[in-house]
Amino acid sequence: MSNHLFTPFELKGLQLKNRIVMAPMCQYSVIAKDGKPNDWHYIHYLSRAVGGTGLIITEMTDVEPDGRITDYDLGLWSDEHIPAFSRIIDGVHAHGAKIGIQIAHAGRKAEDAAEPVAPSALKFPGSRYKTPRALKTNEIKDMIQLFGNATRRAVQAGVDMIELHGAHGYLIHQFQSPFTNRRQDVYGQDLAKFGVEVIQAVKKEMPDEMPLFFRISAVEYADGGYDIEHAIDMCKAYQAAGVDAFHISSGGEGPAGERKPGNYSGYQVPFARRIRESLRVPVIAVGMLEDPALAESVIGNEDADLVAIARGMLRDPYWATHAAISLRSENTHVPKQYERAYL
Repeated sequence: MSNHLFTPFELKGLQLKNRIVMAPMCQYSVIAKDGKPNDWHYIHYLSRAVGGTGLIITEMTDVEPDGRITDYDLGLWSDEHIPAFSRIIDGVHAHGAKIGIQIAHAGRKAEDAAEPVAPSALKFPGSRYKTPRALKTNEIKDMIQLFGNATRRAVQAGVDMIELHGAHGYLIHQFQSPFTNRRQDVYGQDLAKFGVEVIQAVKKEMPDEMPLFFRISAVEYADGGYDIEHAIDMCKAYQAAGVDAFHISSGGEGPAGERKPGNYSGYQVPFARRIRESLRVPVIAVGMLEDPALAESVIGNEDADLVAIARGMLRDPYWATHAAISLRSENTHVPKQYERAYL
């Protein structure tokens, strides 16, 4: 009988009914390219709340229009976006789940931007990417403020937590990586500086009791990319700046070289455990963890504090309910309207 995956979790003012997180996954479903979530997003996120998920993290939501991966992604660059997010957040809360927004900027991976920006003018490989323009030192301060502005709007919309996206080759990751940051100014001399200042900007907009999560790539796979020791150094700087928990992924900076990502269940769990032990900080593990027994073992073995389910939850909105039944958890919750289907 499960005693781990379906136990409550608390971090500052965030109280979760279980350890299950819906990982942020882009839907590429914005109508009219305005950045506002629509009925697709409303149904998408509420169905996972009905399905028993403890914490839902919305897809990568960008701080300016040209900071999106594509023009079909979400944004929080305007107060006009707030009501659409509030509708989703209120609905998720009504079904017993908590919800946060992942705030980001795609940097050199902004496919539809007329002129992407990045720490350095280094193009991401592939025909659909453009060579970015290196941000000027004085422009970086304005970019950092955009993260703060988006956070203010997310808080106003009613979120329970904020996650910053510092993984998968997007802008914060680009600054923290010697592979993509070749600057000669202070933002190249201190690879954590941009991320630290973003953290400081968003913390100013968050209530004291609201936790800040940070998604990081623990290792890079491109030849010349950083290893986990570098990621730990970055995490220490980010923790000191105010991060309360880390969401541990890997890669995204470019095509894999000699070192390849795993293609098996739980391949990123050792990264999560290493960062958890090094910093003594709560972590989310992610990466092909949709087998309920495996997810249970990750929590039970204290590899991580929370488990994020990505593609498994795209396939099954009720993954959490089905996992509880599979694990014979005492905390199985089936909506009253569906109970007769489980008798």
